[in-house]
Amino acid sequence: MNIWSKLALAASALALLPLSAAAETRVTYKSASAGSSYYQMGVQIAEAIKAGTDGEIIVTLEESQGSVQNVMEAAVRPGNYVFTTPPVLVSLAQGGKAMFEGKENPKFAEIRALFPIPSLTMHFVVRDDAGIESFADLAGKTILLGKGSFGAREGEKYLELFGLKDKVTLADVELSNAGPALKNGQIDGFVTAGSYPAPNVIEAAAGTGVSILSLSDEQIAETKRTKLVIPAGTYAGQSEDIVTTSLPVVAFTTTAMDDDTAYELTKTFWEQKDKMSAAAPWWNGVSDALLANITGTIHPGAQRYYAERGVALTDAQK
Repeated sequence: MNIWSKLALAASALALLPLSAAAETRVTYKSASAGSSYYQMGVQIAEAIKAGTDGEIIVTLEESQGSVQNVMEAAVRPGNYVFTTPPVLVSLAQGGKAMFEGKENPKFAEIRALFPIPSLTMHFVVRDDAGIESFADLAGKTILLGKGSFGAREGEKYLELFGLKDKVTLADVELSNAGPALKNGQIDGFVTAGSYPAPNVIEAAAGTGVSILSLSDEQIAETKRTKLVIPAGTYAGQSEDIVTTSLPVVAFTTTAMDDDTAYELTKTFWEQKDKMSAAAPWWNGVSDALLANITGTIHPGAQRYYAERGVALTDAQK
């Protein structure tokens, strides 16, 4: 075999071998700090996308220090950058308001939504034997809010809104110790925010008889948060739906992602959701209804997928 024949064979082999590699698309997914439920969701999404596309899309997960950082990086990250954040932060960034004041960037206008993920859901967990059936009954009780988290800030806000700020004793206990503190009577209840079913609430419900308070429509309106219903049976001993508030969270990208990649990512996410739900029940809370929480524009590639499924989008989302 002469040199030209060998080169021809080599060229043929190279033409065949890289097909899968050439088809492989790399995506960066930035979510939350390692060890958090949202980081674990990122792990599940990465595995689901790889399985659902036969390895044609590979998602690399990056740890994050929070949603604000995720949005800020959208202005400088090239290519297929996916990040999670509440839609309200995208609106603030695009308007140069609040924590984005003085940090305006025209690239923020290029942020586009893909799909919703589990919302940050408020849980007001109380011992069954504490005689607490409503927020008014929290007066004179000892409640654990935790420190520095969204749930702690939100819980403190609600106590003030509902006239309980000076009527409740705040426990000086770490939120990670809420279960034991509840069981030994050190506290009457605790406040936590996370996707439902929340692991610390599951633990508390299994170890101690607990109830989770519902909010009235008037109270929800006061909080200016999104209404969310935790279905009956989500937690041990929960016989009725729980009406509470939430902060929607969405997976976003930018216009730097091409339409086909956005389409495949969105399509595969929804097609794999049932499998993810079997492994982690928090995915059961994600449905088409959560698309209503997306206040900005949805990526054209994702729009194509929703159109194929007959999912109606608002004019503002298109």
